[in-house]
Amino acid sequence: MNKPIPYSLNSKQVADATDEWLAKRGVTRISIAQLAHFLQKDYYPDLTLDECIDNVDAVLSKREVQNAVLTGIQLDLLAEEGKLIAPLQEMIKNDEGLYGCDEILALSIVNVYGSIGFTNFGYIDKLKPGILTKLNDKNDGEIHTFLDDIVGAIAASAASRIAHRKQAEREGALNAKAE
Repeated sequence: MNKPIPYSLNSKQVADATDEWLAKRGVTRISIAQLAHFLQKDYYPDLTLDECIDNVDAVLSKREVQNAVLTGIQLDLLAEEGKLIAPLQEMIKNDEGLYGCDEILALSIVNVYGSIGFTNFGYIDKLKPGILTKLNDKNDGEIHTFLDDIVGAIAASAASRIAHRKQAEREGALNAKAE
């Protein structure tokens, strides 16, 4: 009798699938970086879009973030195809206000980056600027109940990462002056 091969998933496959599915759903790293910039530009006027892209890349490199992206997109796709059980199908299709599992999945991303990430997420989720406006559009036939929150969470996490790093830079500069 043959021994089963132990399960092992190549992390590069997961990362590549994440990039592929974000692109298929119309989300680019630049569009997420623009959201992170929107969240941090008032605090760091010299912040560049390239810095934001680097931070989005860092957030998207985390496996738990990739897992949330792929799970959320899969649920959105199943809802588009009408393949979810009732009443879940209707709740996700209509982005039901009392259905909070989409936010909970997004918060699993934000949780990695601390309380500032939660604040950023709540703010951007309420305003829905940039790519979030498109993802939240209910008239294009696509369902992004999960993806809009996930993209907001990635941007909020990148913004939080920026804030933490900028604070570390300030402290480093102050410490250098003190020496």
